Amino acid sequence: MPAVRAGGLLLVAALLWDLGGQDMAVMHWWGDASGFALRHHPWLERYAHDGVRRLLVAVLLIGLVVLALGRGPVRGWSGRERLSVGLGVLAALLVVNVIKRASLTSCPWDLAEFGGPAQYVSHWVLGLADGGGAHCFPGGHASSALAFVGVALPWLSGRRGPGRTGALLLVALLLAGAALGAVQTARGAHYPSHTLWTMVICYAANAAVWWAVHRVAAVREQAYQPSPMCSGR
Repeated sequence: MPAVRAGGLLLVAALLWDLGGQDMAVMHWWGDASGFALRHHPWLERYAHDGVRRLLVAVLLIGLVVLALGRGPVRGWSGRERLSVGLGVLAALLVVNVIKRASLTSCPWDLAEFGGPAQYVSHWVLGLADGGGAHCFPGGHASSALAFVGVALPWLSGRRGPGRTGALLLVALLLAGAALGAVQTARGAHYPSHTLWTMVICYAANAAVWWAVHRVAAVREQAYQPSPMCSGR
């Protein structure tokens, strides 16, 4: 099933990157003991971060209204498809924020080697504070685009025609999220692994909601179907 394969590929990519241990190598491309030169770059901070975030909040609100009304590009979608996508987007944003609040991982710009007070601790090491500001994992900015990956599920599930359409849509959304993650990496706010795991988390949250909504609907439909004895057969 294309939806399952897509999730599996994202998970493998994130695991392989972590096994490669290239986060710090990438961060040293952008920063040194004096910090990150692009941290407060006006184009990156004001437009690629603050401006894009406001734009995507507007897209989210408009998208939820469109899904609720069943108009525009989602005209013809079933109620459960629209519900699944809408709840999936919200679930992805919620899960990312819950994990961020619980995470003790600090941002790269907090590390001592980049002028901060923290020591590097992998996000796999749970419960160990690194001496920085924490609450940096996963990537919040990237999730503002990656939360929308559930929009591809109607096609990836085979309900809306060829899976190729869903695959192209998913790739476009992942690239958008990767671009936002790259902005934050250049500024020193996130490791590349944060963006990769945000992809996994957002996709998993959307897929879980999609499965749950359709599973509950199928069970309810089955429960309301009359048995042969009740129908007199």
